Amino acid sequence: MPGTGLYAITDGPRDDLLPVARAALEGGATMLQYRDKTRDADRRLRDARALAALCTEFGTPLIVNDDVELALACGAAGVHLGEDDPRIADARLALGDGAIIGLSCYDSLQRARDAADAGADYLAFGAFFPSPTKPGAHHATADLLRDARIFSLPLVAIGGITVENGGSLIAAGADYLAVISALFGASDVRAAARQFATLFEIRDSA
Repeated sequence: MPGTGLYAITDGPRDDLLPVARAALEGGATMLQYRDKTRDADRRLRDARALAALCTEFGTPLIVNDDVELALACGAAGVHLGEDDPRIADARLALGDGAIIGLSCYDSLQRARDAADAGADYLAFGAFFPSPTKPGAHHATADLLRDARIFSLPLVAIGGITVENGGSLIAAGADYLAVISALFGASDVRAAARQFATLFEIRDSA
């Protein structure tokens, strides 16, 4: 995994998926997640393979949301799992020791502890702010990020994150800001990605 940065998460099927994903990477995204909850398996495989090739071009890991089989089929770097998805051990068996496997821990330090013990590569917490993608999501606090440093794993913050509020989460210990709407809903995706990347540059130069 790259050290820190913007974790760009795609927002479902869209005709301009590849151009906006490219713009996010050009703007400085250090990881990209393909998130598409539809059941169009053929299109999802085509999209995932195209994104995998794009990420290879940029030297950026592609993570597939929820779907271990799709991650394997498209040659992704790894998979992100939620509470109703396969176990970390099963995903590791399918994808191999070198795969990046992240887990949604929501607002639970215990879930994070269990994930760390099971071999997760990163821990994701959220939502930290009201999220248009998941309006009913668990609510996490910045203190959770501080407490989770004990696991010595990269921490991902997600949920309603914008350029205006993301800095506070980085200060609390987030290694990555996972962003959907404020990035892929922007009129200029490249510029939006650059603004998020700058937040980490500010932290590193402080």
